[in-house]
Amino acid sequence: MTEYDYWKIFPRMPRKVTIGDITVRDGFQNEEKFISTLAKIFYIEELIFAGCRDIEVTNLGNPFIMPQFSDAKEILTHIRSDLFKKRCAKKGVNYDDITFTAVTIREAAVDRAIELKRKGIGPDRLLMMVSTDEEHHFANSGTTLPAYWKEAQRCIKKCKDAGMVMCGTVSTIWGSPIGGATKLKDAVEFTKRWLEIGAHDIEHADHDGSASAPDVYRYFSMILDEIPETRLHLAHFHETKRVGSASILAALQAGITRYEATLGGTGGQLANFLDDRPVKGIGEYYYEDPRFLGLMTLEDTLVQIDEMGIEHGYDVDRILWIGKKLEKTIGRKLRSEAVVNGRTLKEGRPQSARPGLKKLKEKSGEKPGQILPSDWANEANLPEKYTISP
Repeated sequence: MTEYDYWKIFPRMPRKVTIGDITVRDGFQNEEKFISTLAKIFYIEELIFAGCRDIEVTNLGNPFIMPQFSDAKEILTHIRSDLFKKRCAKKGVNYDDITFTAVTIREAAVDRAIELKRKGIGPDRLLMMVSTDEEHHFANSGTTLPAYWKEAQRCIKKCKDAGMVMCGTVSTIWGSPIGGATKLKDAVEFTKRWLEIGAHDIEHADHDGSASAPDVYRYFSMILDEIPETRLHLAHFHETKRVGSASILAALQAGITRYEATLGGTGGQLANFLDDRPVKGIGEYYYEDPRFLGLMTLEDTLVQIDEMGIEHGYDVDRILWIGKKLEKTIGRKLRSEAVVNGRTLKEGRPQSARPGLKKLKEKSGEKPGQILPSDWANEANLPEKYTISP
């Protein structure tokens, strides 16, 4: 007989997951208009009050390249303020449960984070990134891979000495927008290298939506066979082919417990234009069509996981409300379907029913709830030809 219990078919699949939000960092970095500091603070606060406990709040890289994050110090100052801590307490949020992350791709950004930490406003967690495709890595970081590994090793030691932890990202696992196909085994090796030099955890990233569900399942199964501690692994999926939800399902089936997403599926490559002027970014866009940009939407991911019965810690309805607000902030329709259609309603939509069914059943002599003719057996007697396997 076929096994119908999903968790027996996929014994590594979790009953509880952690979903981080990276809207204010990754989500906003692709926007070609400046998102105000007050708006960023609003979304950080609302996401936390709705259940988020792992949140990326800014990028500490050069603001000349990324002017969207020229307000990094102001953001960090606010989230470390007594006022915000009091607001958390009033909402029943344990402030100490929140992990604030800032992206620090290069050593100068790590040094800036350390200086902010000394001033009492630094992040808890930093993030550096390598790509298994060296051309993609060079486009993002401006260094060779060997030179960057040495830089990352120095930065991890500095980070630890300052009382912070470092997340090591592995990108282009399933393919690169520059170099094309990549090898899964290279990403497994890069994961080990990050842990060898002291990274706290690993973000496994599909930064251009190259992943397919079978390869996601294969890769994360390879990872957990080699490094079974699930706390170490974080799945990061972009959406270019509208199959990202299949990648999330495959990662769940493999046993991954940590995910991240953005409201509305915002995000992608650094903007090279802001407000009324061109900016440096990291050069020309890989994709000109905006349909090929962005991460998995937090709203849709939450609805998917929630309806699977997996614990996640969010107020889903509140997140859908926040997602609607973000569309006004950004000024366009975003990619979340759940924001439009909501969750699957267990109670249905009685207001959409055609009137007259009750009276028709009474007129026909049928009982309320009767769905079969009264002279039929309770169970179907299936013809034998349909029960024999070909």
